[in-house]
Amino acid sequence: MAVNAAGIAAVAVFYLVILFVGMLAAWKQRKAGRGTSNPEENIMLAKRDLGLFVGVLTMTATWVGGGYVNGSAEAVFSNGIVWCQTPFGYSLALILGGLFFAKPMREKGYVTMLDPFQIKYGLNIGGILFLPALFGETIWTASILSALGSTLSVILDMDNNLAVLSSAAVAVIYTFFGGMYSVALTDVIQLFFILFGLVLCIPFAWMHPAVNQEVLVNQDWLGYVEPSSSGIFVDNYLLLIFGGIPYQAYFQRVLSAKTSRQAQWLSYIAALLCTLLSIPSILLGGIAKNTDWLNGTEYGKNLTSPDQIKQVLPLVLNYLTPQWVSFFGLGAVSAAVMSSADSCILSASSMFTHNIYKAIVYPSASGSHLMIVLRVSILAVAAIASVLAISINSIYGLSLLCSDMVYVLLFPQLLLVIHAESRCNKYGCITSFIIGLVLRILSGEELLGLPTVIQFPFYSDGQQQIPFRTIIMILTLIVHLGVSFITEQCFVKGWLPPKFDFLYCYHSPLEMTYQPEETSPEELHFQFMTNGKIESVTPQHPEAELPELEANFESILDIWSPKLNWPAIQTSISDLSTEPEEKNKEQIHKN
Repeated sequence: MAVNAAGIAAVAVFYLVILFVGMLAAWKQRKAGRGTSNPEENIMLAKRDLGLFVGVLTMTATWVGGGYVNGSAEAVFSNGIVWCQTPFGYSLALILGGLFFAKPMREKGYVTMLDPFQIKYGLNIGGILFLPALFGETIWTASILSALGSTLSVILDMDNNLAVLSSAAVAVIYTFFGGMYSVALTDVIQLFFILFGLVLCIPFAWMHPAVNQEVLVNQDWLGYVEPSSSGIFVDNYLLLIFGGIPYQAYFQRVLSAKTSRQAQWLSYIAALLCTLLSIPSILLGGIAKNTDWLNGTEYGKNLTSPDQIKQVLPLVLNYLTPQWVSFFGLGAVSAAVMSSADSCILSASSMFTHNIYKAIVYPSASGSHLMIVLRVSILAVAAIASVLAISINSIYGLSLLCSDMVYVLLFPQLLLVIHAESRCNKYGCITSFIIGLVLRILSGEELLGLPTVIQFPFYSDGQQQIPFRTIIMILTLIVHLGVSFITEQCFVKGWLPPKFDFLYCYHSPLEMTYQPEETSPEELHFQFMTNGKIESVTPQHPEAELPELEANFESILDIWSPKLNWPAIQTSISDLSTEPEEKNKEQIHKN
């Protein structure tokens, strides 16, 4: 089949429209953001001024990605609506996220999903949790870019590598310049393309001569779950519901909302829209199931192999609709992919810039410096995702494993740090993270060739038949709470001497360090992370005579282990370097 020049031209026009909207948003953002003190946060969170209408649409477009659209049609074609778990699982994830996570995260003014971890456990330990979050976002981007490449190659006979690189380039350009502003506004346009393109294809595909109309109407759309598959069915649903919450792409929109109440409502409304937008894909999958592909279409083959079944949606668009209609359908798939790809690229870059580079590598970096780092990170994440999409055949397997990691490792950590902060500590965090990771790898993964070392009950036919991911997640949560409780009792009640508290959870590395009564080290860290300042605090022993102070804060880590003989009373980072020692003494005696 020759390259479809008309189709490529149509896709090019669509990309130009998206690029124009994204660059227009970037120009407005740059104009409005001149002179601001935190330009990197403005580009990450759109100045926390995201309205409800745009917020709902960008949240919906982020979840309705290429895997969402293609996978829903594939699931209905193979096993019926009951196995079309992604739309309903993610919708429930949005509802639960709005109920239990959106409000506390937004009210505390976090910048990324990792902030509460670093505030609670410290920068380095909290930074460890960046790894599964980064892998999840990057591999998700790679998987949807790969899906788009295969779709374009089916309909347009376009080179797969060219399709991946061109799509990634368009998403990167407007994200590079406009950040969250451009991503949010392009999501509005992309969501319109998704809805219009897929809905337009339905009547043409439904009325195609190769489709058996009578069987189509009376077929078993729902499907059923075999008793032997019930464990896998439940595990997949719980994976989507709870594993769909701890994604920076979700919290970036929550944290960009104007208020915590608005953050909750955009989660609820987006959940409803996500469910509704699955209907076109479900219908197209049912149509494909009742099509005589061998004798009634130009394709001339029955859809039996796994590779063919994964291409159900593009095959319907290409062979059951007129060419001009298929271009709109292709635009819908492209829009779904780009709306998720740009969000994931920005999310991963934001976490690296804010939680790794600014917090650990270079705390004194200026706003313009961080803007450069953010943009370089955007390019790096997009490049890595594109290379993975082009070079790795098992991209779906990698995506599945990263979803497992997010569910098994990040969800219990996020749940505890938000809703049981006083019951967890660094020892519980590290221990549960390692145990959860080891158990998940040893449980095996056929798609990636990982051998099954741990065989749970009812293991058969090379598969775990019970919800083993959920079991590992619960074990991770229990280990975290258990280890935290035991270590707390050991150190607080004096069962172990302070020298064994090597993570300094209950004893300061400096025996004579004064800690503030009303401001915890975690709160001091958050003040620095968000404002670059530390508010004035009162020492526990104000009557003590303190020697001359020579504070030197080279890193945020020095806040609770400063390089001085006695801790200083601080007003801000800049004050410590510019105020004379006499002024510090006067403030001490005044307090």
